[in-house]
Formats: sequence, C-alpha cells, structure tokens
Amino acid sequence: MKKNIILWLAVSAVVMLALPWIAVTFVKGDAGMAACFVLFFALNPLYSVILGVFAGKDVKHLWSLPVISAVLFLIGTWIFFDMGEMAFVLYAVVYLALGIVTMLISMIIRKKVQR
Repeated sequence: MKKNIILWLAVSAVVMLALPWIAVTFVKGDAGMAACFVLFFALNPLYSVILGVFAGKDVKHLWSLPVISAVLFLIGTWIFFDMGEMAFVLYAVVYLALGIVTMLISMIIRKKVQR
C-alpha cells in the first residue's frame, strides 16, 4: 500500500507542479493561455476524479491524497503564476471537492459490491 501512496504522490507532483511549470516556461503567448485552460478545466479535474476513485479503495489510509493534490496545485500555481492569487484557491477547492466526492462514491460502490 505504501508503494501506491508514493506513486500517487509522485504523479500528483508531476500533474500539479511540473505541468504548470512547463506551461509557463515552454509555451508562450496564446498557446500558453490555451495550455493553462486545458490544465485548469480538463486535466486537473480529470486527475482529481481519478485520484478520488483510487482513494475510495481504502479511505482509511488514502483519504489524504485528494487534499495533498489540491495543496500541490495551489503551491504550484502560486509559485509559477501569481503568489497569493485567490482565484487559484477556488480552483483548489473545486479539485478537492471533486476528489472527495468521487472518493466517497467509490467507497460506497465498493461496499455495496462486497455485500
């Protein structure tokens, strides 16, 4: 189980820290804005849902994964975009909510299937 947690933390670091850095560093102009839209409105929410489904397999040990992912997003955006920008807090809260809701749904479905 510990290997899975470390793997998901590493993937979270890549998705929430490295991808914004890549978007800021290597993609310029309007393409950079498009890359940020893809990150903020497609990739990050999808990743939060997938992470929540995985965390629902063992909520007792994996409940912190959606929280850590949202915090990493906030840290990454504040470092690479604008420190203290409150709009990014809203995004982080939405990603956290997506992760927690899908984690709970996954947990409920898993319990019903096991009965």
